[in-house]
Amino acid sequence: MNAVHEYSIVGALMDQVEACASGHRRASVRCVRVRVGDLAGVDRELLRTAWSLFREGTLCEDAELELEGEDARWECPACGTPIAPGAALRCVSCARPARLAAGDALVLERIEMEVDDV
Repeated sequence: MNAVHEYSIVGALMDQVEACASGHRRASVRCVRVRVGDLAGVDRELLRTAWSLFREGTLCEDAELELEGEDARWECPACGTPIAPGAALRCVSCARPARLAAGDALVLERIEMEVDDV
């Protein structure tokens, strides 16, 4: 499997973490939590592997990567009726095609840091 996608994601994630920590002297990141939707197109194990390689020699060197899953959720765009998992992607009330309401996101949820200048 090709991990280039996950490596670029971790590179962008590191950029975000470093930007958040840049206002603090001697910041040390302890944990980074990321929400990964089922339909985000990300292989979680490859993401973990990329994280372990990228973090060496950075302020995230000792940081744990927590990956929080998010189920795909579909609903009717007109009436908001939720579509049951595994059902046809069409509203049972008004027959309109469903839209994806959740599960395709990749979101940096939280960064836990230790800082000396607070």
